[in-house]
This record gives sequence, C-alpha cells and structure tokens, in this order.
Amino acid sequence: MNTDARHQQPAGSPAASVVHRLHECGQTLATVESLTGGLLAAAVVEIAGVSSIYRGGMVVYATELKATLAGVPEDLLADRGPVDPDVAAALAEGGRQRCGADWGLATTGVAGPEPQDDKPVGLVYVAVAGPDGTQVRRLDLDGGRDHIRSAAVIEALRLLADRIELPEDADADAAAGAGRR
Repeated sequence: MNTDARHQQPAGSPAASVVHRLHECGQTLATVESLTGGLLAAAVVEIAGVSSIYRGGMVVYATELKATLAGVPEDLLADRGPVDPDVAAALAEGGRQRCGADWGLATTGVAGPEPQDDKPVGLVYVAVAGPDGTQVRRLDLDGGRDHIRSAAVIEALRLLADRIELPEDADADAAAGAGRR
C-alpha cells in the first residue's frame, strides 16, 4: 500500500525527511486534502517532533468546502471542477494562509473506482505553496484506490522536499556526514 507513483517503496520516510528538514529551517507546514482524506496529515503527524513544524490541516472532500474552508475561488471550482491544477494551487495557498504556515501542501484528484466529471481515475494534482511561490505536479497514477491515495501522499511529500532549501550550514553538515559513512 505504501508505494509511490512507480509502485516502488520509497527509501526512508518521505514524511520524516520533510519534518526534519522543516525543523532545521525553522519553518512550518499546513496540509489541505481532498482525495487523500487525511492520509497526508496522518503521515506527517506520525513523525516524532512534528509539533514544532505542523500547524494543522483541512480535509475538504466536498467541493463547496474547498471554497468555504480553504478559500478556493468559487468561480474556479464552477468552471473547472475540483480536479484541476489551479484548484490544487489554490488549496495549497489557502491552507498556508489560513493556518499561518510557511508551506501549504495539497492533494486533489480522482481515486476511483469511477471517473469524476470526465476526469479519469488516477488523475491527481499535488501542490505546494511556499515563501517563493507555488508549484503543482500532475500525476497519472494507475492501480486501485488505495494505491492512488498512498502514492499521492508520497509524491506530495516529495514535491515539498524538492522545494525546501536547507540553511547553508545544514547543507555543509549533511555533506560532511555523507563523507563519513
């Protein structure tokens, strides 16, 4: 069940990596989830020490809650539906703002078993909003509902990990540690 978009087990814990890196940077995180229904938040809060970085999150499964709780523009939802890259970006930014976090991480998509609003099963968007802007990644996942949801969590965490810049001292410490192996 805990495999990524390529059906491979990730090396290490993507959630632990993100939590530790945010702690090193002194930055905070909020999550906003649709298709993952709380799995992303659960993965994050499993990590010891998370209370220093995790502000909170929202599960906005119903389309209207994406607008009322996460601040996604109603006209965007009406025009494009909930499974859209701009909706994913708005979810991430809304979570970031409403939770007062440095980073917002969001998931939206179709886990199945049936297509939704002409969007195929496995179409997923993960988004991260941070101090230097917002990035969205499209995933075209295969497999069953459980795999699609767990892969979306892993890929969202990877997207955030790709964006976090460690302080220069932390980079030097990590490089020195790698050389000692």
